[in-house]
Amino acid sequence: MQSHNALEYDYTVAKMFAIAAIVLGMVGMSIGVLIAFQLAFPDLNYLLGEYGTFSRLRPLHTDSVAFGFTLSGIWAAWYYSGQRMLKVSMAESPFLMFIGKLHFWLYIAGVAAVVVSLLMGITTSKEYAEFEWPIDIAIVLVWVIFGISLFGLIGIRREKYLYISMWYYIAFYVAVAMLYLFNNMEVPTYFVSGVGAWYHSVSMYAGTNDAMVQWWYGHNAVAFVFTTPIIAMIYYFLPKESGQPVYSYKLSLLAFWGLMFVYLWAGGHHLLYSTVPDWIQTLGSTFSVILILPSWGSAINMLLTMKGEWGQLQTNPLIKFMILASTFYMFSTLEGPIQAIKSVNALAHFTDWIPGHVHDGTLGWVGFMIIAAIFHMTPRIAKRELWSKKLMDAQFWIQTTGIVLYFSSMWIAGITQGMMWRATDEYGNLAYSFIDTVTVLHPYYTIRAVGGLLYLTGVFMWAFNIYKTYSAGRVLEREPQNATPMA
Repeated sequence: MQSHNALEYDYTVAKMFAIAAIVLGMVGMSIGVLIAFQLAFPDLNYLLGEYGTFSRLRPLHTDSVAFGFTLSGIWAAWYYSGQRMLKVSMAESPFLMFIGKLHFWLYIAGVAAVVVSLLMGITTSKEYAEFEWPIDIAIVLVWVIFGISLFGLIGIRREKYLYISMWYYIAFYVAVAMLYLFNNMEVPTYFVSGVGAWYHSVSMYAGTNDAMVQWWYGHNAVAFVFTTPIIAMIYYFLPKESGQPVYSYKLSLLAFWGLMFVYLWAGGHHLLYSTVPDWIQTLGSTFSVILILPSWGSAINMLLTMKGEWGQLQTNPLIKFMILASTFYMFSTLEGPIQAIKSVNALAHFTDWIPGHVHDGTLGWVGFMIIAAIFHMTPRIAKRELWSKKLMDAQFWIQTTGIVLYFSSMWIAGITQGMMWRATDEYGNLAYSFIDTVTVLHPYYTIRAVGGLLYLTGVFMWAFNIYKTYSAGRVLEREPQNATPMA
């Protein structure tokens, strides 16, 4: 058996996905900032004809960040950390190396198809599932190839025990496969009825059934793309970066199984006060509230990993990114269940409080974790010191300010909106017209857009720092054991 140090890990595929994450992050979030400004200043909708309207760009923003930036970052982390956790190099298997590269290029082709089709307005109009059937088939193929890579590497491992991160990666794979297949069951209209374009389809489900399957999928896309693989990443990268063992292995297992059993049934909270049976709504609310326990179990485990080592927060910006990511995870997984309580949801639903909740999770938890992971991997892939610690520190504070501006403005806007929509005069008539609420919210929309712009600025600083690391970073003689070296 080879010793750990003798193994030469091959990071070719990890590097490809890391670059994709950076590029798609810049593109997806630039579109996000543009549409945020469009909401505050509607004239910006007319910049590019039909291709520049909010309705065309919004799905493109959502999908390029959720399935572009995020998935690329997760896969970069998988192809990097998977080899190390399993004590096996991709270079040892020409087949797995081929599969890894095939995974990347098919995925990029899929991304290109998504961008073109959404810009053209070709969409199924289902949240997080906008792609038409030819792209869906391509995505299933990408997922199968990723599965071969995942289980192939596990199959040739030298490490007997699967570290907790591997559990989370496997859950990510299995759950997303199931969710995507069932929600995207669709009938190509042209081939069935001879009507419409060849690529057009309708959902196999209708009405209330369609809504239930959609939000079983939609909420669990968050559970198994934004949560389980990101937890897998922090369980690997935080101990690696800090030199601290994970606080509690038992807690990691408890939180894992809690998430698996509970998360899957929380999607009904998207459909409160709808035509969905009342018991399903109550089930969704109940499971959402129970979900606080396994979510906080993971987050507390991450925070307690730093017990006695909090001084590292002052010296290492990477630890700061990861600890704040965990903190935002705690915020977000408390806020979500609160919004799922029926009485709160009556106020919150359809308001801007909802995107506020989504973005403190995605920008703070997912965004910070992917940024930290790629910062940690880069010197070990490039064999160079990170180019600038000062730039990283500045990026951290600019982005944190951006997130706080974003979610606080949306909290205020959302609750104001909800209160105004419900307000009545002494005769029981609505006290405000819809346009009254829009006028009141204008300053908050502007603040949200500025917050987004600050976060985007940080993403460009991150990209520049990584670029300079590759081109001008001081060459490292040997791989750092723990804390990432930075100039």
